[in-house]
Amino acid sequence: MISEEEALYKENILDHYRNPRNKGVLINPTHQRSAKNPLCGDQLTLFMNVDNDCIKKIAFQGRGCAISQASMSLLTEHLQGKTIHEAMQLTVDNIKDLLGISVSFARQKCANLSLQTLHGALGGHNA
Repeated sequence: MISEEEALYKENILDHYRNPRNKGVLINPTHQRSAKNPLCGDQLTLFMNVDNDCIKKIAFQGRGCAISQASMSLLTEHLQGKTIHEAMQLTVDNIKDLLGISVSFARQKCANLSLQTLHGALGGHNA
């Protein structure tokens, strides 16, 4: 039996999957990166407009499972207005916190694809 808190987080993930935030394409982004998870077919493309080291606009396109799409939707909400330095400090643990539920080993690559895409877009190493 799942707790009431976990049920709320699962509902939040489904909401972000069904109604993703910041889904779309930015014209002339300053930063862009696509990544995919070949194990299950998840695909993400992240677009950002960065000005004075601050993420001013952010959007994504993608397809795949609820975890990968919700992870990117949650991440884009979290990143709005953050600095590049703050964005590059994000870790797998931060993605887990954003999702709010434990993710099985088999689904960890789905959850972390958003972070991998972000770090690639900012020129850092993949998570």
